Amino acid sequence: MAMNPFDRRQFIRLSAAAAAAPFLNLRAQEAGGKKLGIAFLGLGDYATKHLAPAVKETSNAWVAGIVTGSPEKIPQWKETYQIPDKNVYSYETFDSIKDNKDIDIVYVVTPTGLHAEYAIRAAKAGKHVICEKPMAPTVEDCTKMIKAAEEAGVTLQIGYRLHWDPFHLRLMDAIRTKEFGDWKSIEVGNGYKVNNFTGHNAWRIKKDLGIAGALYDVGVYAVQGALYTAQVNPISVTAKKSTDRPD
Repeated sequence: MAMNPFDRRQFIRLSAAAAAAPFLNLRAQEAGGKKLGIAFLGLGDYATKHLAPAVKETSNAWVAGIVTGSPEKIPQWKETYQIPDKNVYSYETFDSIKDNKDIDIVYVVTPTGLHAEYAIRAAKAGKHVICEKPMAPTVEDCTKMIKAAEEAGVTLQIGYRLHWDPFHLRLMDAIRTKEFGDWKSIEVGNGYKVNNFTGHNAWRIKKDLGIAGALYDVGVYAVQGALYTAQVNPISVTAKKSTDRPD
């Protein structure tokens, strides 16, 4: 389905809100119906243009704080979301967030290579955690994140929004009921051009922060979509890559 830029932005924003909705509803109920305060850790394009505006439109949550290493971004966020000085943190002061009763949830929206560190630190601070996809660079990192959340008695959720996507739910139903017979194969694809290799998106193609390039960035949607709709786990996996960029 083709979308113009406005429609696509709106779609992503609504999808972002939908992905967190069950989590926010559950926690709001547990909190006696009070609005849940979310602190965004990492103020890149996704947090700025999609996640925070989506939260602003929800009835169960509000943008309570920010954690950033970019001081120049602070004034705009404070003005847009009426964030007080006491709810603004740097990465160095982040651990003191444990004493802030305004903040119930930390949403980790950093590059992939930093997910595990900050999800674990947020859990140890006693805050529920929403972490963007992909979960972490390695299975070991993922296990550590889960253990930290369990030990702290907090909830850990990963930002995979396909669980609530109507197209995937429809396909799941068709496969489950064999509406079109037994499925034989699923072909998936997802991608975009990264034209700016030196700007804010450059981390996506670097091994220290992007970890596995396209596979971890947009490939997770293709992999998750195939596994989730087919409702099976693979027996074996093979892969190949190609590039005309030696660097």
